[in-house]
Amino acid sequence: MFAILRGAAVARALSTAVLALGLSALTGCANFYVDNKLPEVPAAQFVKPAEPRAVQLFFEFQSKGVPNQQATALLKTRITDQIRGSGVFSAVTEAPAPGGATLSIVLDNVPTSDDAFSKGFVTGLTFGLAGSQVGDGYLCTATYRAPGAAEPIVKKTRQVLWTTIGAKGAPPDATKASSIDEAITLISRQVVSNVLNDVTHDPSFR
Repeated sequence: MFAILRGAAVARALSTAVLALGLSALTGCANFYVDNKLPEVPAAQFVKPAEPRAVQLFFEFQSKGVPNQQATALLKTRITDQIRGSGVFSAVTEAPAPGGATLSIVLDNVPTSDDAFSKGFVTGLTFGLAGSQVGDGYLCTATYRAPGAAEPIVKKTRQVLWTTIGAKGAPPDATKASSIDEAITLISRQVVSNVLNDVTHDPSFR
């Protein structure tokens, strides 16, 4: 019980699903699943410019459209390392890049249902006998602006984290994660790889 409560405290900045576990954590029966509909795109599939340029990276994690500084700080290094390892850019920096190219990644955590809290509340009251399933949506938006470009390239993708509580079975077509941190790591890699792949395949990418 206490391990789950500690895990929820560490991860509360990352997922509103964790907030729904406040009472259900008493059952010790919370499981996390990542939807399988959005696999990670291998870096080998990205379009690599003949002469890659440096880019200034902006990253922000949001909770229902509101900036979440804790989660941003926790994920920023992971996102930066992933983009650096993609081979798309010659350098990824926090400071303005030579030439002025910029890439903004915004990851917004939005519950997929308005009754997420009520489901978790019922499960807590019944000590896990009535299972429930909470869906957390993650909307990732990439905005790339090349030097001198009139319009930026904007790409979006979505992913879902499922949290089952109590006696609820596993959701179909989803991969179980050992922890909320593993789930968020997998989701962030999936959504970032997909939007970056879409950016590089855009005809105006250069």
